[in-house]
Amino acid sequence: MRSPFRPQKPPNPAILDDHRPLIRSLERRGLIRAGLSLGALRLLTGCDVGSSQSVEDALSWISTWNDRVQAALFDPNRLAPTYPASMILKPPKFNAYFDITDLKPVDGRTWKLELAGRIADKRPWTAEKIATLPETSMVIRHVCVEGWDYIGGWSGPTLRSFLERVGADLRAKYVAFKTADDYPSSIDMATALHPQTLLATKYAGETLADPFGYPLRLRMATKLGYKNPKWITAIEVTNTYLGGYWESLGENWFGGI
Repeated sequence: MRSPFRPQKPPNPAILDDHRPLIRSLERRGLIRAGLSLGALRLLTGCDVGSSQSVEDALSWISTWNDRVQAALFDPNRLAPTYPASMILKPPKFNAYFDITDLKPVDGRTWKLELAGRIADKRPWTAEKIATLPETSMVIRHVCVEGWDYIGGWSGPTLRSFLERVGADLRAKYVAFKTADDYPSSIDMATALHPQTLLATKYAGETLADPFGYPLRLRMATKLGYKNPKWITAIEVTNTYLGGYWESLGENWFGGI
């Protein structure tokens, strides 16, 4: 007897090829096993695997569900492990969506941090003004979704203290970032307020070097590396989901460790 769950005409497995970036993201997060088949996808979601759009919708649904589970499990008071300063990698590992030879350094003398959205005081900040804020230091593990990691030492004001200073609405859902290298990103407010979320201005006690985000980058102990934008030029507090660079290519938005 033919199974009622088996389609009359087997779909072409090549239909998954158009969705490999999102599939790899789900595999790396452990939500699906490597080597996802059309049959497994059909059983997981009940989607019409003969339709490219249905496959895309099903994979996106899995990714969104994963984000919601991570957000529900996130503890805003739980600290990530820290390490001794002797373990700091000097210099840190460079990683971006472009080669280091294509790096365009930011001029700190003219750089300004623009503010937008649900923020009371939207006056821009200079690097000199940010340097006057109380500084927090942490030695944490940087974990890349590609499978490598290193121990880094970061210093700067906590994002929470900065948001409080400018009168941001801490009840808003998201904090979004724009950068000099056109790498938009956004995070949930709970992570933004976590004590190990910094607006980093230093690495290993010294001013950030150009390849690593000078003059300002985000550094979080609770999220994967791609969620930490460098060369930040603008911060927006909003209730509108704005996604991010890698998220638009299939990576999970929450990106928790």
